[in-house]
Amino acid sequence: MTRARLVALVGWFGALLAFSLAFAFAFPSPAWAHKPSDAYLVVAARGAEVSVRLDLALRDLDDELGLDRDGDGELTWAEARAAAPAAASAAWTAIELRAGASGAATGELSVECTPVADEPPAIARHSDGAYLVLQRRLTCGATPRALGLRYGLFFARDPQHRAVVRVDAGGASRSLVLRTDAREATVDLTDPAPARRAFLAMVREGAAHIAQGYDHVLFLLALLLPAVLVRRRGRRRFAPRARFRPAALDVLRVVTAFTVAHSVTLSLAALDLVVLPSRLVESVIAASVVAAAMNNLFPLLREGRWLATFALGLMHGFGFAATLHDLDLGRGALVVSLLGFNLGVELGQLGLVAAFLPLAFVARRTWFYRWLVLKGGSVLIAALALVWLAERALAVRLLP
Repeated sequence: MTRARLVALVGWFGALLAFSLAFAFAFPSPAWAHKPSDAYLVVAARGAEVSVRLDLALRDLDDELGLDRDGDGELTWAEARAAAPAAASAAWTAIELRAGASGAATGELSVECTPVADEPPAIARHSDGAYLVLQRRLTCGATPRALGLRYGLFFARDPQHRAVVRVDAGGASRSLVLRTDAREATVDLTDPAPARRAFLAMVREGAAHIAQGYDHVLFLLALLLPAVLVRRRGRRRFAPRARFRPAALDVLRVVTAFTVAHSVTLSLAALDLVVLPSRLVESVIAASVVAAAMNNLFPLLREGRWLATFALGLMHGFGFAATLHDLDLGRGALVVSLLGFNLGVELGQLGLVAAFLPLAFVARRTWFYRWLVLKGGSVLIAALALVWLAERALAVRLLP
C-alpha cells in the first residue's frame, strides 16, 4: 500500500469518525443502538429463600405500556413510577419460578415458592439506557436444589427480545439466555461443574450474537464480497481470481485481523478496563459498515485491507462486550463467560465464511456476482448502515 493511499484511507476513516462523534454528542438524547432488546433477571437462592431481581428497559416498557403519558418523547422518573404497578403486574405474571428438592437431572420441580415481599421500584443504568428495577423475595417449602424458570415478556411484540439470566447459589453463578424459542430452563443448583455449563451457554450466545447482530454480519460480508475478485493495476473493473487459495488467504487475513481486534477490546471492556459510551460505540460501528461497503465501490484501499479491518474491528469489540458487561458477573465467572462468548463469536464468523466463500468463488466470473452481488450488495449495505448511523446518533427510529 502506497503512502498516498494510506493517507487517503486515514483521512476517509477520520472523516467518518468525526461525523459519528459530531452526531453522537450534538444530540444528547438517550441512545438507541443495535444492542438487542434485553431484560436482566438475577435469581439468588439462599437456603429456602429466593430473591428475584428483574431489570426491564424503559424503552421496552414504553412500547408495551405507553409510559410517555404526555407524549413529549422524554421518559421521566414520575412517568416510570406511575407505570411501575402495571409493569410489575405484567412482569410477575409472565415469570414463573418453580423449585425442586433434588437435582434438576432427576427431581421434579414440585416445591412451592410463595412471594413474601416486593421491594419499591427503582431505576438502574445499563450500557444502552435506563431500566426499571423490580425485586421480589420468595420463600420455598424446602431448600431448593433445582430451579425452573419460565419467561414470557415482550416476545409477542419483539421476537428478538431475550432475557439474560444469572442464577446465584452455593457461591457459584450460572448464566443462561431465554429467547422466544427457548423460554424455559431448569438449573441444577447441585451441579458440580457450573463453570462448564456457563462456558457452553456463552459459546451458544456468542454464535447467536453473530447470527442476530446484523451490523457485524454486514460488516463481514462487505469485507468478504471482493475477496474472490482482484482489481488489476490501472483498471477500474474487478477481474475474477484464477485460484481459490489466494481468495482464501485474503479472507483469512481479514477475518484474523477482525478477530484479534475485537477480542482485545471485548476483553478490555468486559473487564471494565476500558469502557466507552454505548452511543459512541454503536455510531462508529455503523460508520465502519459504511466504510467497508464504500471501499467496494470507490476503493481507497486495494491491498492491505486487513490493516483497516483491524482498526475498525477494535470498535466492534466494544459492541460485543455490552452483553457480558451488563451481566454483572464476578471476575471468575466473567472470565469463563468471556472465553465462551468470544469462542462462539469466532464459530459464528467461521460459519459465515464457510457458507459464503465457496459459493462466491463459483459465481465470481458471472455478471450477476460482479454487478448485482458486489456492486448492488455494497450499495444496499452502505445505505442501510447510513440509516443505522442516523438512528444511533440521533436516537430515532427510521426503520420498523
